[in-house]
Amino acid sequence: MTVNIQGKLLDLSTPQVMGILNVTPDSFYADSRKQTEEAISERANQILAEGGSIIDLGAYSSRPGAADVSTEEEMERLARALRIIRSEHPNAIVSIDTFRAEVAERCVVEYGADIINDISGGEMDDRMFDTVARLNIPYILMHMKGTPQTMQQNPQYEDVTSEVMQYFGRKVDQLHDMGVNDIILDPGYGFAKTLDQNYELFRNQHILQELNLPILVGISRKSMIYKLLGTTPQEALNGTTVLHTLALQQGANILRVHDVREAVETIKIVNKCYSTLA
Repeated sequence: MTVNIQGKLLDLSTPQVMGILNVTPDSFYADSRKQTEEAISERANQILAEGGSIIDLGAYSSRPGAADVSTEEEMERLARALRIIRSEHPNAIVSIDTFRAEVAERCVVEYGADIINDISGGEMDDRMFDTVARLNIPYILMHMKGTPQTMQQNPQYEDVTSEVMQYFGRKVDQLHDMGVNDIILDPGYGFAKTLDQNYELFRNQHILQELNLPILVGISRKSMIYKLLGTTPQEALNGTTVLHTLALQQGANILRVHDVREAVETIKIVNKCYSTLA
């Protein structure tokens, strides 16, 4: 498993860690919100120092029921953070968490962003696939129904795993036909799925390997952990590590996380365990 990052191959045969950097005032995990220049710089430094391979930069909160943010405001937030990151870490791999094609293009063309991470799979902006194909940039394809404002309003599935597989199959074929080859799949845990649906899909995550594409898992401190345990996002690190371990056993290639050091250690232990068993 490799992904072409501006002519250089990122090897995913050993799972990698993507550190979350939110330049938002309202992301669900308060400690992930970084709005000052100093806080943005410190968080980027922390992600890389603790072993993160990718910085995932987001400026539009996708928590259930989050307020809408204008294109102009989203781009202004991202541009400020990108200027800081590119100044201090010019070679860092930066992923842009956006569903807007205009924002994606500006971040790539003006600031050298490396990956587009689209929670909507092109559903919220029909120009996204064309933009990604034209820019020839890796694309994270996530499964979601509806929008962040509506996605948790009684999501219905006859078979959540089957529907997610069908969704990916259709979207991947469309992207391949457009010449997009570097595609990463994100099952979209917590997006348009009940707690039980999240765990049903998680149990079957290994089935996604049939598509022969890298798999990104974003479960860090999410409600499928803290609601099950009756706690809060702030108390969900232990549960996150448990699920990260299980996700790696089911073929996860990238962990998208708030807690980079802990995720890096989890990967190291799981890899050692399985290499020893082999």
